[in-house]
Amino acid sequence: MSDLTPRPEDKFSFGLWTVGWQGTDVFGPASRSLLDPVEATYQLAELGAAAVSFHDDDLLPDEDARDATLERYKKALAETGLVTEMVTTNLFSDPVFKEGALTANDRRVRRHAVAKVLRNLDLAAELGAETFVVWGGREGAEHGGGKDVRAALDRMKEAIDLFCSYVLRQGYDLRFALEPKPNEPRGDILLPTIGHALAFIDELEHPDLVGLNPEVGHEEMAGLNFAQGIAQAAWHGKLFHIDLNGQHGPRFDQDLRFGAGNLRGAFWAVDALLGSGTAPAYDGYVHFDYKPPRAEAIDGVWSSAASCMRNYLLLRERALAFRADPEVTEALAAAKVGELATPTLEPGETLAALREEEHDLTALRERGTAMEALDQLAMEHLLGAR
Repeated sequence: MSDLTPRPEDKFSFGLWTVGWQGTDVFGPASRSLLDPVEATYQLAELGAAAVSFHDDDLLPDEDARDATLERYKKALAETGLVTEMVTTNLFSDPVFKEGALTANDRRVRRHAVAKVLRNLDLAAELGAETFVVWGGREGAEHGGGKDVRAALDRMKEAIDLFCSYVLRQGYDLRFALEPKPNEPRGDILLPTIGHALAFIDELEHPDLVGLNPEVGHEEMAGLNFAQGIAQAAWHGKLFHIDLNGQHGPRFDQDLRFGAGNLRGAFWAVDALLGSGTAPAYDGYVHFDYKPPRAEAIDGVWSSAASCMRNYLLLRERALAFRADPEVTEALAAAKVGELATPTLEPGETLAALREEEHDLTALRERGTAMEALDQLAMEHLLGAR
């Protein structure tokens, strides 16, 4: 086993809301004391993180103390070498957003939400963030007649277009990443999956500035394959950011530490981020968006944060070993996986010739695919048996 110590080049990042989560849920109040976000920054650096991210309200909940907190935060970044790689805006906690933010029926709420985002675009640029995530946690509905979906998408497009125009006008070096989620806290959230978000981006005025921030739990809540989703996002050139955590299938958003829950899914997600043996690897920050369980005290918070990074490094080691295994190379060839890269119709070939081509359909029907043997090799690598 290689050294599993996190290094800056691993580009591990944590949201300050993750380790700072106090353990509240719909059945009970906080089980942990409020964690100072600046102190959390120092502690994450000690664990080996390379960067942090935050919602505006995570770092600056008290507007009266804004300047003092920002000064302390910048000092922490300077002393630890951490960077702020992503900023987002909380458009879901305040009751003003109870029926939506950028797509609220009430125009006054929408105008307040847009102004809140604009202020935080300034903050993101000031801190040198590369990515601004937009999560529409309240952009949705529980009632079929309560939301004009086409008008809501018009308002979402309007808002994103405004943000892009503002960034361009200000000369900020920022990209936007939409974060899909199917439900919770709303009954049905707009742009619920990677596919929905990709289609939406094509309708924007500045689609080049907008990509995705897919999250493990959000895709798996919908019963979807996260590794395939991020592979498609990368295929479109839209994998701008990533949120890793753990999830046990289609239920509430669990936000488990990465590697907990669907372990096979986590293995293939890491393999996809590494390029699956043929494609360019994802080179952005490896961002963890999880919640330390409510039952843990502060020592468990830091233990779970460290485990997110350790599990990624373990899975990365296993995925690289899988791709480097000569038996896997043989199994991939037996399964004809590489043949998929060959065009079905080569340049210069005609459709007329293709239509006249004869195939031994009996042999094709009876052929084996060798997928089980290949998958077993992956399983043995994941389990450390090879």
